[in-house]
Amino acid sequence: MLSPKRTKFRKPHRGRRKGTATRGHYIAFGDFALQAKEGSWVTSRQIEAGRRCITRYVKRGGKIWIRVFPDKAITIRPADTRMGSGKGATDYWVAVVKPERIVYEIAGVPETVARAAMRIASYKMPMKTRFLVRPTT
Repeated sequence: MLSPKRTKFRKPHRGRRKGTATRGHYIAFGDFALQAKEGSWVTSRQIEAGRRCITRYVKRGGKIWIRVFPDKAITIRPADTRMGSGKGATDYWVAVVKPERIVYEIAGVPETVARAAMRIASYKMPMKTRFLVRPTT
């Protein structure tokens, strides 16, 4: 699973997801992409599951870019714990994904293969997504 080697703060606040993505909202590396249409937290397990789907569908052909990284720690308190005694221990890591953010990119495969691979990967994502094709100039 993806997780940061070190972070500035161990236990960040939950925050809020408002607005659309101002960075990472256009295709930068590949020819085809999977774009988020709504905001969500994407766990490191979900990112890895989507990556595996794409890799297996294209039979390890082409090149894949993962454009999100889980750098936010989510903490969980144990069950049946009384109030107080601080914030819980880190349970898993998430990437904060805003609307219009590119999650995956792929190159080196035909559009039909890329579209089918991204469709399967979109089932693993916790938000609505859409398939993008790089505009030709």
